Amino acid sequence: MKKVKRRSMSLLCLVLLIAAGLSFYIFRYVTQGADWVSFASNQTVYSQGQLMMGTIYDRNGIVLASVEGDERVYAESKDIRKATLHAVGDLSGNIGTGALTAFSPELIGYDPVNGAYSVGSTGGEVHLSIDAELNAVALEALDGRKGVVAVSNYETGEIICMVSSPTFDPCDPPADFDDEKYDGVYINRFLSSAYTPGSTFKIVTLTAALENISRLSKRTFTCNGQVNIGGNIITCTGNHGEINIEEAFAVSCNCAFGELAAELGSETLAEYAEEFGLTESMSIDGITTAPGRYEVTEDKAHTAWSGIGQFTDMINPAAMLRLVGAVANDGVAADLTLRLDGSNSETRIMKGSTAKEVAEMMNYNVHYTYGTDNYPGLELYAKSGTAEVGSDEKATALFVGFIEDEDHPYAFVVIIENGGGGSKNAGPVANTVLQAAVNR
Repeated sequence: MKKVKRRSMSLLCLVLLIAAGLSFYIFRYVTQGADWVSFASNQTVYSQGQLMMGTIYDRNGIVLASVEGDERVYAESKDIRKATLHAVGDLSGNIGTGALTAFSPELIGYDPVNGAYSVGSTGGEVHLSIDAELNAVALEALDGRKGVVAVSNYETGEIICMVSSPTFDPCDPPADFDDEKYDGVYINRFLSSAYTPGSTFKIVTLTAALENISRLSKRTFTCNGQVNIGGNIITCTGNHGEINIEEAFAVSCNCAFGELAAELGSETLAEYAEEFGLTESMSIDGITTAPGRYEVTEDKAHTAWSGIGQFTDMINPAAMLRLVGAVANDGVAADLTLRLDGSNSETRIMKGSTAKEVAEMMNYNVHYTYGTDNYPGLELYAKSGTAEVGSDEKATALFVGFIEDEDHPYAFVVIIENGGGGSKNAGPVANTVLQAAVNR
């Protein structure tokens, strides 16, 4: 009897082990099956490392990448191929954030029930949110300079323009990628880079000051071209005299914002940077962006420099785009998406009343400093930045903001590496792209 009992227990244990193993396999299949199918060594869907299934479209139905016979082909237009390279991906798979890699399960046509059910056919379809022709306009506006141009719908989070430069024609790649003009060509600078933000970070410092310093609107600052903070000299690009906070933001006064940053303290600024999503990576349809950085320090001078967007500050362009979109959207940040069928989720990151104040000052910047005539027909809200990146290098030019237009709720980020003054050099690029986006 005891022997029968022992055998029964052994059999039960064996059944339980088999059930546990089967359950684990089913769990792994459901959660990781797409990765198994889209692994580059799967020769039923890949040929020499190239995904041979699926079609990628832009938001207007332009074919960006498809398969003809045993060949992966791209858009007919060379300009569109170059402008959408980082959104689509290259033939060799070196651009890991491109749709050919990031959305391979959908392109293969995988689902947990049928597996790669479209093997032997053309595969699935992915419809990106980007406007390919607008991307071409943006790339032309960059005129060969390295950097980023991005535009999103701040109500839905859809990215309609995402250009990273340098780029190349995937159908005719250069023979020598070691040429300096192709430095970092495989990196999608919008998703996978972080830049010194310069004065665009003053959006963060301004927001923190509005919410933590009483009677800020009644306060005045004196700018004589420099100010002593913590025993160190903080220099300004101008000699602005006595100015209020609105004027200080418009002329991007380092003296005023250095004083505000030192008064607020780096811990407070760090809290705002984190709340705004500027220091952590975020996910855009499963694509992980580069994190930013804001360093907490007890040094008053370092805090002052950090508050004006220097010191060790770094910000990812996608994170900045999300932030200015939130300012436009009454403090609600729409999560960015590269898919027309994206999630469209949102998070409040700023008080509505504060967002309105910041927006009004960004609009004042255009009227007071940048010039409305430079942006005809656009109700523009913007902040420029000229980020120092080293004594031997030309500054990075930044221009960020949004337009108020019921039919075109667009936020934008323009970054030109070693581009010089922000409003002077990045501003015209933003105008060209926004005019094209509105008129389309």
